Amino acid sequence: METWGVGGLTLFLCLALSALLLLRRSRGSLPPGPPAVPILGNLMWLTRSVADLEFVFRDLCSKYGPVVTIHLGSIPLVIVGDRDLAHEMLVQHGAVFADRPSPNPSLRTPGSSQCTINSTGYGPLWRLLRRNLVTGMLNPSRVRQCADARDWVLRDLINKLRLTAASGDGVVVVKETFQFAMFCLLVFLCFGEKLEEAAVREIEAAEREFLRFVRKLNIFAIAPKLGRYLFRGRWNRLLQFRQRRKEIFLPLIRSRRQQKESKVPGENSFRFSYLDSLLDLEIPDEHGRKLNDEEIIALCAEFLDGGTDTTSTALEWIMANVVKHPTVQEKLAEEVGAETKEEDLQKKPYLKAVVLEGLRRHPPAQFVVTHAVTEEISLGGYTISKDARVNFAVTRMSLDGEKWPDPLEFRPERFLPGGEGEEVDLTGSKEIRMMPFGVGRRICPGMGLALLHLEYFVANLVGEFRWEAADGGEVDLSEKTEFTVVMRNPLRARISSRRE
Repeated sequence: METWGVGGLTLFLCLALSALLLLRRSRGSLPPGPPAVPILGNLMWLTRSVADLEFVFRDLCSKYGPVVTIHLGSIPLVIVGDRDLAHEMLVQHGAVFADRPSPNPSLRTPGSSQCTINSTGYGPLWRLLRRNLVTGMLNPSRVRQCADARDWVLRDLINKLRLTAASGDGVVVVKETFQFAMFCLLVFLCFGEKLEEAAVREIEAAEREFLRFVRKLNIFAIAPKLGRYLFRGRWNRLLQFRQRRKEIFLPLIRSRRQQKESKVPGENSFRFSYLDSLLDLEIPDEHGRKLNDEEIIALCAEFLDGGTDTTSTALEWIMANVVKHPTVQEKLAEEVGAETKEEDLQKKPYLKAVVLEGLRRHPPAQFVVTHAVTEEISLGGYTISKDARVNFAVTRMSLDGEKWPDPLEFRPERFLPGGEGEEVDLTGSKEIRMMPFGVGRRICPGMGLALLHLEYFVANLVGEFRWEAADGGEVDLSEKTEFTVVMRNPLRARISSRRE
């Protein structure tokens, strides 16, 4: 028995040593990072959540510099906080860094689809899906056609704020109101129907609950084969969420398909919707087949989830700074006047500056969606292997003191003529100074629509109301991570009409 024990221990040590050597060899000349244990990765995840990635990265930067390698299980992830290296990767060598990690096969359920623009690998299908969104739904003429939807949602938002203020001594907590307004607008754009509020809230509740649950699925990436057995409760919840989404979305999809086939629009239909473009879409590489219902559900959910919290979070951060800085608010109110139409937005430079400064100071996400490398490449003194995973520290770049003097201050004048941000390019084609929408081939296709929504709603919220800190208190700008980076204490403000 002792011989078997010694032999077993020796075998275990040999295997562990081999795994460690393999891990080091696979890392090549990756950037520095904390020691990793084979299979388990960095032991910091025993005490920290993957949701704490930004705070972990901040700590590691002080020790290893602005480019760090960490391990989620056995998977190395390179996090880039250097603007110049990020530009090399995403712009100068964009095709090499434009792929996505392969979807986790352990999360695939019978009949499910992982067909979304964000997750699809860099190739013909991704180009088709992205082009369909950009030209079919987000082109300027389509966006202008939806002006009545934005006006309707704005009126509803203002009425809800006014009613809440009347029943609460003038005080409103805007987070949920902003979220519902953005979600309501995107439901209209997605499904082409002006749904009853109860129906919109049902879709919103299902999607919000699913997004909260998704953060608990990281364990399946670390233990893909055993995850569904060791964490059966989470697996069953995943099945339930997907079934619920199917039950909610399918009637809307089938109703719209029937309207298109009969050419008889519904009573509350818009002229065109994202769903219309998906129903018409054909995949040339698959003999011109049309998208199935599961694929359409996945793409519609992506449209709703990708554009709601990012925009509503940015809107709340901007309004929080408008409340915190009365001089900014009064200057903005003077420029926008009582009511701002969409066609007037281009004539409001200070409004644009306020929105850009809000996105610089408080980008909705601290990281972009993870990229995968298509071929081995050497950059910045590092060799990054094929299929490596790379992400980019958005917040670090937008708060870089070398490019942004006093980076923590909210100062819209940066983006006016003569300011350090006057010539800033959000696409990052020449240099990266801030990247709230990502940069390169995977830049957010909805950037233009998001900027339009932010400018339109900020202008009219300031034009309609005076905003003050509730109870004369200070506005707390501390943050926490949910689906996006939100205010730790949601904005509470006292509002009063500017028209009285």
